[in-house]
Amino acid sequence: MNLYKWQGHRDGAISIMATLPNSRLIYMSSGEEAVLLHESDGGTVLPDTAAYQVLNAVGDTNDGYFAVFNNIPVSSEGKEVFESRFSNRAGLVEKEPGFAAIRVLRPINSDTYVILTLWDSEVDFKNWQESKAYGSAHAKRGTNEGIDKQPDIFPRPSHVQTFVK
Repeated sequence: MNLYKWQGHRDGAISIMATLPNSRLIYMSSGEEAVLLHESDGGTVLPDTAAYQVLNAVGDTNDGYFAVFNNIPVSSEGKEVFESRFSNRAGLVEKEPGFAAIRVLRPINSDTYVILTLWDSEVDFKNWQESKAYGSAHAKRGTNEGIDKQPDIFPRPSHVQTFVK
């Protein structure tokens, strides 16, 4: 399965949706900025998208209200290590109150992976960040065992974007 992400001004997103009334698109916004998502086993109907292969999927992207895109640039040398880390994840986030869905996304035309989580609310996401499960999932961060301390994996800092449906 693939996930396609269009991002731009909300007026552009509304215009695209108007031309594709029968498409299964997910609209999200953050102020003037908007995102359209399209999950598909084939191509997409969206123009000018970032394309991703779905490596791991739990839940339905139609669920949840608050979306968190953790954008993580990964070097060519680091892809195998990074993907292994996420293929062996404990899956603790799925048990958190307010969790709706997760997608671990491998970029098709860039070096930036995306970990997309959807939540019932921003409060649920923040509660996850303060939970024991989050601490356990990120326990090795900053240590010699942590992926963030291995050389040549991350060419640039990651960044987080949030949107609401």
